[in-house]
Amino acid sequence: MSIFKREKELPSLKKTNLNNTYSNPYIDKLVEHYKGRLLHETNLEQLTSLSRGEMKLSIEKLVSSFMSEEKVIIPRHEKEALLIRLIDESVGFGPLEPLLNDSEITEILINGHKEVFIEKNGQLRKTNIQFKDENHVRHIVDRVVAPLGRRIDESSPMVDARLHDGSRVNAVIPPVSLNGTLVSIRKFREDPFKMEDLINFQSMDESMSHFLQAVIKAKMNVLISGGTGSGKTTLLNALARAIPPSERVITIEDSAELKLDRASVVGMESRPPNVEGSGEITIRQLVKNALRMRPDRIIVGEVRGSEAFDMLQAMNTGHEGSMTTVHANSPYDALSRVEGMVIMSGMDLPTEVIREYIVGALDFIVQGERLSDGNRKIVSIAEVFKDEQNKVQMKEIFKFKRTGMGENGKVLGYFTPTGTVPKCLERLRVFGIKIDESMFWPKEVKPNDTVYSV
Repeated sequence: MSIFKREKELPSLKKTNLNNTYSNPYIDKLVEHYKGRLLHETNLEQLTSLSRGEMKLSIEKLVSSFMSEEKVIIPRHEKEALLIRLIDESVGFGPLEPLLNDSEITEILINGHKEVFIEKNGQLRKTNIQFKDENHVRHIVDRVVAPLGRRIDESSPMVDARLHDGSRVNAVIPPVSLNGTLVSIRKFREDPFKMEDLINFQSMDESMSHFLQAVIKAKMNVLISGGTGSGKTTLLNALARAIPPSERVITIEDSAELKLDRASVVGMESRPPNVEGSGEITIRQLVKNALRMRPDRIIVGEVRGSEAFDMLQAMNTGHEGSMTTVHANSPYDALSRVEGMVIMSGMDLPTEVIREYIVGALDFIVQGERLSDGNRKIVSIAEVFKDEQNKVQMKEIFKFKRTGMGENGKVLGYFTPTGTVPKCLERLRVFGIKIDESMFWPKEVKPNDTVYSV
C-alpha cells in the first residue's frame, strides 16, 4: 500500500496567475516527501551542474523510481506539476522561479512570506504568490548567499548578493526588519540595453545619445547621477559600448552587475568580512589595486564613500574616460555628495580646494530620473569646468522639459538643448569627432506640437 492516501474530497488543481506550477494539498505533501529523499539520497551538487532540461530528466527518473518503489500513482499533469515544484524547491528559488523567468519583470520585492510585489513596465503591483512561512523565505535567501561565501543571521542581518544570472539581491531579516524577511531583487538583463534602445524608450533623444557617445570616445570623465531605479547602471552599460575596442577597461563593483559587451574587460568585486570579521576587501582597495593593472579606463559601479577620492585621483592622473555612478537628485547634489565623500576619506583640505580637485577630474554629470509614471529619463546633461576667474561652474547642455500630465498620469514633455555650447567641442574635434553647433540650439515647442508621451 502507498505511504500516501489520497482522499476523494481533495480539491482539483488550480493554476495561479503568475505561477506555472499547480497548488494542491496532496501535491504539496508529495513535494516535501520527495524533496527530502532527493536531499538525502542523491548528489545535489552534480544535479545542479546540469542544464535545466537534463536536470528535469534526472529528477524525473529519480522520482519515478521513488514512486514505483512506494506504489504512488498520480495523473500525468499532476506528475508534471510535482516535477516542476521539486526542481524549483530543491535546486531553484521556489515560488520566485516564474517571476525570475519573466523577462518583463524588472524587480521582485518580498515583504515577509505573505506579500510578493513585482515591478513591470515601471509600475509596482502585488502578486498572488506566497511562501509557506518565514523559514521558507530564509531558506531561499540562504541558497542565494551561501555559494558567494556570505551569510545572513542575527549578528549580520543585512546582506547584498547576486543570482547566477547577475541579478542583484538585498535581504534584511529581523530584528532589523519589523515585517519578517525582506528581499529585493533587481533583475539582470541577459542582453543589456544599447543606446538605440534608450532612444526607442524615449529615455533620451538622438542628439543627446550622439553627444554622450562623442564624450566617451573623447576620453572625458563622466559621473552618472540619479535615485534608486533611475537607470544609472543601464546607462553605464550602454555608454561603455562607445569605448574603443583597443582600450583595456577595469570594472569595480560591490555586486557584479555590469555586462560590457566588448573585448578587454576585467572585473573585480568587493568582499565583506567573514564570520571572524576579517578578510574584507573594499571598493577603495580595489580602485587602488586597479591602478597597478595597466587600465586605460576604470569604471566603478557606484561610489558611496572614501573610494570617491581614489576614483577622482585616477581620473586626474592619466586614466581619462573613466565613469562611475552616484545616488543624488540633481547634478549639484551629485557634486556635493562627491565632495562629502572626499572629506570622508580623511582629506583635511578646504572645501574650495576639494571642489577644484573634483572639477579637475569630472567633465560631465548626467542626471537620470524615474518619473511618477514609472518611465526613466535622462533629465540633464551638465558640463563641469572652471571659468576665467578659476571658479567652479556647471552649465546644463541638454535637459528634459516637462509640460504637464497626460491621461492615466503619463508625464508629458520633450528633450531640448539649453542653448549653451559646451567648452569641450575643441577636444572632440581633436579626437576626430565633428559636432555641429546647431545641435545645441534650443527647441521651441508650441502648445499644438507633439511632445513625448510614453
